[in-house]
Amino acid sequence: MHPPLAGGTAGPTALRPLLDVVLDALHQGARARGGPLPGGGAEAVAQRVRQAAHAVFPPHGTGAEEALATLVRTLAEGAADPAEPHCAAHLHTPPLALAAAADLAASALNQSLDSWDQAPAASTLEALVTRTLAAEIWPDGDALVTTGGTESNQLALLLARERHGPVQVVCGAHTHHSVHRATWLLGLPEPVVLPAPAGTVDPAALDAALHHPSPSSRLLPQALNSSPHPTLVVATAGTTDTGAIDPLPAIADVCAAHGAELHVDAAYGGPLLFSDRHRHQLAGLERAHSVTLDLHKLGWQPVAAGLLAVPDPGRLAPLAHTADYLNADDDTDAGLPDLLGRSLRTTRRPDILKIAVTLRALGRDGLAALVDRVCAAACELAQLIDQHPQLELYETPAISTVLFRPYGADDDTVAHIRRTLLTDGTAVLGRARADGRLWLKATLLNPHLTPHDLHTLLDAALSTTAPPIHAEGSPR
Repeated sequence: MHPPLAGGTAGPTALRPLLDVVLDALHQGARARGGPLPGGGAEAVAQRVRQAAHAVFPPHGTGAEEALATLVRTLAEGAADPAEPHCAAHLHTPPLALAAAADLAASALNQSLDSWDQAPAASTLEALVTRTLAAEIWPDGDALVTTGGTESNQLALLLARERHGPVQVVCGAHTHHSVHRATWLLGLPEPVVLPAPAGTVDPAALDAALHHPSPSSRLLPQALNSSPHPTLVVATAGTTDTGAIDPLPAIADVCAAHGAELHVDAAYGGPLLFSDRHRHQLAGLERAHSVTLDLHKLGWQPVAAGLLAVPDPGRLAPLAHTADYLNADDDTDAGLPDLLGRSLRTTRRPDILKIAVTLRALGRDGLAALVDRVCAAACELAQLIDQHPQLELYETPAISTVLFRPYGADDDTVAHIRRTLLTDGTAVLGRARADGRLWLKATLLNPHLTPHDLHTLLDAALSTTAPPIHAEGSPR
């Protein structure tokens, strides 16, 4: 008997019993894990996976139910689960159940958005949703769906290069690493990096760099002083390490004064737009020439759900490309939409479906409530740290990232605390360097967090022992 397919009228009937197997396996794996991530460390986890999945490709198949039950349970047991209250390290959101359900539909239909005849309805839905989201920033804007912030930043630099030639990127020391990689990938000059000791770009330093470059300047290498390249300034609305937001209005003023273009990486902070309480933090965003957004961060979507938004659809024209079997001229003239200019990728799943379902199901007020909730939780955690006699707070959170460390701890001790929590399976905290020191980082993206969760997270960090000391007195 041939294995059943997921699509067609018979697909749902074939999927239904398999979904029960998957859901049971997810439940069993989470129970076996018993916390935010598996205990025992990297080698222990790898050994359990090897034992469970040793026969990944056997001579004779084990059947759908056994394969799903074994491997899904193994993956769930060995997962770092962002839905667990003490999993708070990265910009990796716990996805909404309704978004995950929509993602299942996208997988079952298996559309590809590289030609209209592969995804007729999905291509129209994508156009509607991307224009709707871009309109949060500009009334006539548009957006492309990407795999996340890295692809969006690369596309922003590519579009700037295609408009102006090899642009000179100027950014802060806190800028996401993908911007540096994009300049390398696109053959652009190495970025000029401005110091950001306070965690954000100083508009005065930016102005000095663009207006008064000198060979002796610490801000700017001599190469820019004589560079013929137009300038692209990259600002950030929600840094990876601290969640800080650059002063966008002042940066936009500097860019306008010097004829520089502005790209804002708002992969983290972009969804503040949905909240009446927090939207003011993104004032000036509408003055950017492109904006990176990422709804699998502060948007509760399964990976991937990135966007690159632009104020005018005409800015996307450089991406136009023709492949006769996908967008022949006579088909386009006959009214079939041309999708190849919507991405550098060819095969592209309908990630827009889960986003559309979420927007429709929750509405603006529902999404705003989630944003407000995690921001409030971060402020509450920061207050607990600030009032705790054994803990030091880095700064009041701008979004939902909180940095802290035990008083008197050195960097080795902070790193040891984090790794011990990971190895024990107790908590997943990140690490960030700020103010010349290493900090524990809690990125709160779970809207179901309770005050008890926050207290116990801090208790877990404080209960971790310091690293052993050598006879010479230095930590291992």
